[in-house]
Amino acid sequence: MLTETAPAASHTAAAAPMLKVRGLEAWYGESHVLHGIDFDVAQGEVVTLLGRNGAGKTTTLKSIMGVIGKRKGSVVLEGAETIGLPSRAIARLGIGYVPEERGIYASLSVEENLMLPPRVRPGGLSLDEIFTLFPNIKERLKSQGTKLSGGEQQMLAIGRILRTGAHFLLLDEPTEGLAPVIIDQIGATIRKLKQQGYTIILVEQNFRFAATVADRHYVVEQGKVIDMIENDQLDANIDKLHGYLGV
Repeated sequence: MLTETAPAASHTAAAAPMLKVRGLEAWYGESHVLHGIDFDVAQGEVVTLLGRNGAGKTTTLKSIMGVIGKRKGSVVLEGAETIGLPSRAIARLGIGYVPEERGIYASLSVEENLMLPPRVRPGGLSLDEIFTLFPNIKERLKSQGTKLSGGEQQMLAIGRILRTGAHFLLLDEPTEGLAPVIIDQIGATIRKLKQQGYTIILVEQNFRFAATVADRHYVVEQGKVIDMIENDQLDANIDKLHGYLGV
């Protein structure tokens, strides 16, 4: 079990974490949702937040990104405290957020959706690099954004963020509702991004998919991180994980 102030040790403990979250609390209006979230993410890692619906996983991503009404605690990215910054300033630090609803604009073409967000820092992928990752997008550039399939919309949402120069990605339920062949493609993309040095936090209900891409898994319950499981220890902890997730 994790304490509120000392996440479980891991193979990343020797190096300073790229992201360090301590005592993170958040509210929707009067509803207190996060009750002291603590976890670390190292440079180049893929970690997942696992938990039942309503546990606080999406709220954690929104709180890191600063797109929630009220939050307090500490969110340190590469040594810089971000808890008091507006979301636009957090984005300029290189964090990109892909929400579960994907945020594709119906009034814009695929190309216009792709080009919409501004570059926040150098190093963003070129259009050709995005098309290499997601060939489907290139074929549909003139289509209305919401005419794409769910999988294509997910590819567009991820590609749009990669163009901005973000190097730390927050992906909320990227496989939700997608066909198995598209889930495999999203998984292959996440693994390629990891190989290229991207750091990723993934909120995912499908822990079997998460196991194909992640280094570690944090279990969130009632607004707190209650456990951390290394990916290579997943099989040994499968009964415990089933208990956490109610499956």
